[in-house]
Amino acid sequence: MHLDLYITVPIILGSILMVVNIIRYFLFIKNTHDVLSAGSVRDRVWKTIAGVLLVFFLFGYLFCAFVGEPDIMMALILLGGSVFVAIVLTLMFNLLETAKSRSIDIAEVLVGVVDARDPNLNGHSRHVQRITMLFYNYLPPHLKRGINPVSLEYAALMHDVGKLGVPEAILNKPAKLDPEEWTVMKRHPKVGVKILEPLQTFKHITDWIKYRHERIDGHGYYSQPGDQIPLAARIISIADTYSAITMRRSYKAPKTHEDAIQIIKDVAGTQLDAELVKYFLEIPKEKLVACIPDQVKY
Repeated sequence: MHLDLYITVPIILGSILMVVNIIRYFLFIKNTHDVLSAGSVRDRVWKTIAGVLLVFFLFGYLFCAFVGEPDIMMALILLGGSVFVAIVLTLMFNLLETAKSRSIDIAEVLVGVVDARDPNLNGHSRHVQRITMLFYNYLPPHLKRGINPVSLEYAALMHDVGKLGVPEAILNKPAKLDPEEWTVMKRHPKVGVKILEPLQTFKHITDWIKYRHERIDGHGYYSQPGDQIPLAARIISIADTYSAITMRRSYKAPKTHEDAIQIIKDVAGTQLDAELVKYFLEIPKEKLVACIPDQVKY
């Protein structure tokens, strides 16, 4: 009886741990549809096979526990197998998070090159990135479910990458642009999409970047109807608007947080999505102010 306990306990523990492993794995798969984790069709096939094998192993544990007659060595092997899977999954999750963290650092350096060409940006891309991710945290669950936060962060950070295709004479003009210059400037979202085109995993966020200057009333850069503007683009648009209002430009002084909030309220329903503005207004002032990057000068 005492020996039976030594056999049963490792098998039960192994079974419980394997259930946990399966849950962790499928949650991991569910969350790997962003610009860094999304793989090819072949990768998705391998992920599915791995998930099926984990479930198969679980049934093996249950079979041994309730039908088979394992000895203590088999019980320890089964427990060790579930521990091994748990360790491998943990290492895999940690490696992916480290890769994501380093990738965003590299992306920020590249965006710094864009900002360096335009003194009016002055850290604007990072500012929009931080505001966007703060804003995401204040969205209701039903809106969050439709947007991958990693993809949203990259789209917000790289929303102005198309300005690499705008002549510096226009970017650095210490005054408002004339109509012809403004026509050139308005092309930069499409240029940004072209720049990101070789990155296949970025394909699903290019419309977020392309349509972030669209207006709910349909009078944006490309006259995109409000109901056809991607949700992520509407989120970034609000963050971009707040940043643009509160940033110093060569042709204007920065406005206060209170000024920005009032302007955003005024354009809700015409330029900006009124429902999203409602959620944006719930963000405390001190949290929005804390989004200002160190290099931004006011």
